[in-house]
Amino acid sequence: MSVRLTPRLCRAARALAGLEQKDLASVSGVSKSTIGAFEIKNESARLATMNNRALVEAFERSGLQFIPENGGGPGVRLREPIGSRRSKELSLDQIATTKDA
Repeated sequence: MSVRLTPRLCRAARALAGLEQKDLASVSGVSKSTIGAFEIKNESARLATMNNRALVEAFERSGLQFIPENGGGPGVRLREPIGSRRSKELSLDQIATTKDA
């Protein structure tokens, strides 16, 4: 599924992943200033395709799954149920290492 982040969806995903802007910048390769500027824009704002892809991939490596609109609006959730072995928080090193694998 191709995900087009909005500022609100980006903030929600970052909060669910437990990442600060600086942490997301580190694991995605997108600058903190780009992330911060994007997150405060209105909902029609869009990222460059390369930055959008890098952020979505970082969120997915951190254990998130994006949900299509399906009539109710896009969303984000944990890929694994809470309490499952895989839903435990990943360290920044683990997220970044998965990127290189």
